[in-house]
Amino acid sequence: MSRRTALITGITGQDGSYLAELLLSKGYLVHGLIRRSSSFSTARIDHLYQDPHEPDARLRLHYGDLADGSRIAALLEQIQPDEVYHLAAQSHVRVSFDEPEFTGTTTGLGTTRLLEAIRMTGLPCRFYQASSSEMYGITAPPQSESTPFHPRSPYACAKVYAYWITRNYREAYGIHAVNGILFNHESPRRGGTFVTRKIARAAARIARGEQEFLHLGNLEARRDWGYAPEYVDAMWRMLQHDTPDDYVVATGTSYSVRDFLTFCFERAGLDWERHVRFDERYLRPSEVPDLIGDASKAERDLGWRPTVLTPELARIMTDAELGVRIPAAAEPGPRIPEGHSL
Repeated sequence: MSRRTALITGITGQDGSYLAELLLSKGYLVHGLIRRSSSFSTARIDHLYQDPHEPDARLRLHYGDLADGSRIAALLEQIQPDEVYHLAAQSHVRVSFDEPEFTGTTTGLGTTRLLEAIRMTGLPCRFYQASSSEMYGITAPPQSESTPFHPRSPYACAKVYAYWITRNYREAYGIHAVNGILFNHESPRRGGTFVTRKIARAAARIARGEQEFLHLGNLEARRDWGYAPEYVDAMWRMLQHDTPDDYVVATGTSYSVRDFLTFCFERAGLDWERHVRFDERYLRPSEVPDLIGDASKAERDLGWRPTVLTPELARIMTDAELGVRIPAAAEPGPRIPEGHSL
């Protein structure tokens, strides 16, 4: 079989970095879309860096923005990908309340620009849309592919739009497009403002005497937390399936933020109640109380099953912060020189 080519938007994010690793391990030529910035934002993929001047380099980065449809179309023409994984978004739920218009433009309309570029260029590629469990909002768990959506944030609303526009292009134009409805998935590469990484990092810093308190909002929210490297495998499996469809990816378990606190702080030898302070600024104007995914369809059709559940995930993340195990993305490596990634 000839080498396959993939394009990943959001390649510098948590999921993008793990997906790039997975595809490179399978022999893909991987292209990534990154936004132009005066500072480097490639820390999660520095360890994957290959000099693009080398003839066997299989990771190539391109400047682009989801707000620029013409640039996206030009890149698709140039790259000719077999698979497109659309992971880029304004992905922070709480921030979406502060920046609803920007969230809609990137998280919602960015998907339309990609799909329209695929349609206009006529590329016979397969398209993956990163949908979210936040779309379910306050609908009762467990949530499956047939559960109605009730979004409770601008981020979730934008994801619902992206979900339906993906289905529309599949049904209207025959594009091989799928929605992966991923429930919360975390890792040591999760951004520092997300609650799981914030908790794991604080547990380690408090254990080392580097800080005293951690400020959080709602401790009662319950989530179905899984391990990001396992979830990117589900993404890949979806695009290998001959019939395009939509899939929930989840562990089927539910834990509260309070539970996650307990797991992380106990791993660091601490009592979280002595160090956690409430801050109402972290509350959302409208909360999502409980998300639990039913991934039985993914297991049946794709052969995908999770193995890391929340207690083990908390241990992995806390150990990484304590230095017990350093994630590959945190290891020293060459920076991607400006201009050399194009």
